[in-house]
Amino acid sequence: MAIQVSLIDKQEHIEQAARALKSISHPLRLKILCVIGSQEACVQEIVDAVGTSQRNISQHLAILRDKGILLARKEANRVYYRVGDARTLQLIGMMQDVFCSP
Repeated sequence: MAIQVSLIDKQEHIEQAARALKSISHPLRLKILCVIGSQEACVQEIVDAVGTSQRNISQHLAILRDKGILLARKEANRVYYRVGDARTLQLIGMMQDVFCSP
């Protein structure tokens, strides 16, 4: 019986998947990503939706940005964030389907 090669067949893909999963494994970071979803949101919108301090949100946004999960753009005095990879959005959507559906 032959073992089927998985979709993650290259070391670089495995490392990329592991980094993404590790980055979003924190409950607050996952909540931030669910709030942003396929949209773009500024820090204050995220703070309002998540319900914790701006400092705390900013620390987690920095981690997500540093790991390549989020992209940021500055407009005047606001920074807007969006998920930078469609695969991450897919992963978040699948987790919502599995864990948040009745």
